Amino acid sequence: MSTSHLRWGSDALSLLIDLGQEGPARLLAAGDVASMPDPVREPDVCAWLTHRALPLVEVQTTGGGRLGTSGKRHVDGAAARALRYVGHEEGSGDGGAVRTLRVRMSDAVGGLSVTALYTLRGDVPVLHAEAQVENVGDQPVTLEYVSSFVLSNLARRLPEDERWEDGLALWLAANPWSGEFRWARATLAERGLYDVGMVPFGQTGSKNRVAVTSTGSWSSSEHLPMGCVQETATGRALMWQIEHNGSWHAELGDRFDDVYLALSGPTDREHQWRRRLAPGESFRTVPVAVALVPSGGFEAALAALTEHRRATRRPHPDHERLPVVFNDFMNSLMGEPTTKALLPLVDAAAATGAEVFCIDAGWYDAEPPGTVGPGGVPGWWDAVGAWEESASRFPGGLGEVLDRIRAAGMVPGLWLEPEVVGVRSPIAAALPDEAFFRGDGVRVVEWGRHQLDLRHPAARAHLDGVVDRLVREYGVGYLKLDYNIDIGAGTDGVVGQSVGDGLLGHNRAYLDWLDGVLDRHPTLVLESCAAGGSRTDQAMLSRLPIHSVTDQQDFRLLPAIAAAAPTAVTPEQGAVWAYPLPEHTDAELGMVLVSAMLGRVHLSGRPDLLTEAQLDLVRRALETYKSYRQLLPGARPRWPLGLPGWRDGLLALALTAVDGTTLLALWRRDGAPEQVTVPLPWVGGGRRPRVLFEAGAATTLDWDEGGRVLRVGLPEERSAVLVAIDPGR
Repeated sequence: MSTSHLRWGSDALSLLIDLGQEGPARLLAAGDVASMPDPVREPDVCAWLTHRALPLVEVQTTGGGRLGTSGKRHVDGAAARALRYVGHEEGSGDGGAVRTLRVRMSDAVGGLSVTALYTLRGDVPVLHAEAQVENVGDQPVTLEYVSSFVLSNLARRLPEDERWEDGLALWLAANPWSGEFRWARATLAERGLYDVGMVPFGQTGSKNRVAVTSTGSWSSSEHLPMGCVQETATGRALMWQIEHNGSWHAELGDRFDDVYLALSGPTDREHQWRRRLAPGESFRTVPVAVALVPSGGFEAALAALTEHRRATRRPHPDHERLPVVFNDFMNSLMGEPTTKALLPLVDAAAATGAEVFCIDAGWYDAEPPGTVGPGGVPGWWDAVGAWEESASRFPGGLGEVLDRIRAAGMVPGLWLEPEVVGVRSPIAAALPDEAFFRGDGVRVVEWGRHQLDLRHPAARAHLDGVVDRLVREYGVGYLKLDYNIDIGAGTDGVVGQSVGDGLLGHNRAYLDWLDGVLDRHPTLVLESCAAGGSRTDQAMLSRLPIHSVTDQQDFRLLPAIAAAAPTAVTPEQGAVWAYPLPEHTDAELGMVLVSAMLGRVHLSGRPDLLTEAQLDLVRRALETYKSYRQLLPGARPRWPLGLPGWRDGLLALALTAVDGTTLLALWRRDGAPEQVTVPLPWVGGGRRPRVLFEAGAATTLDWDEGGRVLRVGLPEERSAVLVAIDPGR
């Protein structure tokens, strides 16, 4: 069999693709140049890789199914096996900094044309991948699965005496509400995937998989759309993120004594997704990004992915300004704003140094404060949608409060939950049924709300009118966009469309709506929020400059979330609550404030009730933050004590800025020892760590320059310190 190969990419990340004529194009290997086999000098190695490799794009159709195996795995699709390479095109842009590759395959009999699309940026070892399927035949084709990215041969570099089930570890992150970013590492065997010994008997493998999936409109309510495969011995690592704001799927499985990874958006089996393609129609998958590093493991792969996130997001001035935002919700007014309650908060927030004041939920509530509806939520919960100010809460008009905010030198902001309409809202009756999610002809209801379908022009016109009116009439410069229901698998409101495809269409329409808002109002700051961190995905983060990472109200639990947040959100986008309360001790106030100081500060609580000494402490923290916040864009996150466990007593997060400065946050929780030794191997010589911010009893620092180790003493439980290690001179 004559075989040709394509090597494409950069020194940092290259792909080796088999373009054989007797099968689909296959990705044999991906990684740094040094790890690439040479097809000329190592033909046997490449033949071995080809045997185990999957097609560039896995496709399964209703009329084709799979070949050679059965089960729940999304590989060995008959439609993919029938594809043949027909050509490829390489391109470049941005002065050569961006390189693209399109590999085209087709099946003349089945009528499908499939294109794999890859993008690289500079020397960043991150591959951006998508796929497109077109029906070029004369009969309809129903898709059940299309991968965005597939890579086989993940275990090929392991020593011969090491089993892949032990030699590869998998990092996954549970992401529960108010307990976000819970990363855990386990070998494939510990996750239930191991060699069952059936390959010598002519089988492909175990038929099992490690699968992580999310169904519905909260993209990260159970797991982050991320993962990392790491060689335990070498630190070689592959980290992925699925850049989608809806349903997605990731799986690892064994195949011919090796391991594959397949990433996709919604599927038929997991998400009730099918796409029927009439002749001439096409489908494009959700995008994914994959970082591959030869050493350094999780942290090195995340550093590359963080660079990719910064390079591919929509530019916004907020990324550089990083203003301190006061929000009246968390451990403060909790959705019950009034003129009387807000005016003292406005003055107190300004006194601390806040630069934005966002009025959170309830400003539109016509019902008396304290009214509770079904499920223990405020009475307005099932009546939202018109977004008109409440006359009873603001007898002098909402403008009175907004003017006070501006007079205090702050930018006014408002909270919105744009995608939902309460069942009691007049908007529910004003908009047609087609503007909402439906099931079997009935509007879907979830917790007293309907879900708008942003594909419908009436739904989009309604939201455009709301945003434009608030900007025009109130002069708001900040909108917090929240989303507190998960509407499920989707909508069948379009005849002949699957439920999952309805959700996918809405997901994409919502992103398009956000782009339209920012096109019209380029300096308007839109905050991403969804029941805390339940929609933490790069589709949202690539558009909106600030993201609320959690709803956690207990300051003792918040450090574990704050310390891990940079795994999913760049520090200059990740907003963490800081809610000082009068009952806090000075040390506890230090923990409250430090938790937000290596990200975006979302100040809340009750600064209007603090003593003057407590207010001075908050003011000092914010002044300190403003002295270094310009370092956060471009900073690399590190975890010198390891990624934080939920109950760990001592936690650490370090950010290393482009200029070499390291900012180190340390937390001591209940029951933890007073002394902690923090390894900082990346810190160069001639450094002298110094306390940047603390509260309560004084912290002690002992720097061992030879060992690059910092010994820290935190005398009080429930305390924290922020340390700076300046660049050497």
